[in-house]
Amino acid sequence: MAPPFITFEGIDGCGKSTQLRLLASELRLRGREVVTTREPGGTPLGARVRELLLDAREQVDPLAELLLYAADRAQHVRQLVRPALDSGRVVLCDRYADATVAYQGAGRGFPASLIDEVVALATDGLRPDLTLVFDLPVEESRQRAAQRARRGGEIQDRIDAEEIAFHHRVREAYLRIAAAEPHRVRVIDASASVEEVHAHVVRVVTPLLKL
Repeated sequence: MAPPFITFEGIDGCGKSTQLRLLASELRLRGREVVTTREPGGTPLGARVRELLLDAREQVDPLAELLLYAADRAQHVRQLVRPALDSGRVVLCDRYADATVAYQGAGRGFPASLIDEVVALATDGLRPDLTLVFDLPVEESRQRAAQRARRGGEIQDRIDAEEIAFHHRVREAYLRIAAAEPHRVRVIDASASVEEVHAHVVRVVTPLLKL
């Protein structure tokens, strides 16, 4: 059986990146070869695109934003994700095509037909076997982001700085995706403790990996 491609989605501050790292460690302890990556930024080209997209000082036109994310994904799929899967490794990815549906589709207001065309072109038809949506109220995500900034002196990125209504639209879009594709997308309550969320993730992933 081909190794699975698992994506981690959710609004900023939901803890998905932490959960990806925890699952990767768990799978490696169980003897699985794992590649962890992210969008944007999973390739050298993507890392440079990420800097442009998230720089709060940049004035990025919404269409340019959509196409830059697509360019990053096209490079990512062809240079890293598909080769890793073809070599028998599990791939865990922090954001993928659902993020475009949520952020550029619902968040920016681009029509679904355009989003579908851009996603299909960039992904070359590669879909995740499982997507975990870490759901968190927007107000709590904002509090977490503020706490993280205070602790680490992080500068708010361009997406974080969007108005709260934008983040509500993104969250609602993720929940609609999950409702429309329950066979692929599972919603994880991200308001629980890190340990509880990890345990939930392992329960969801175990049948797919036959651990």
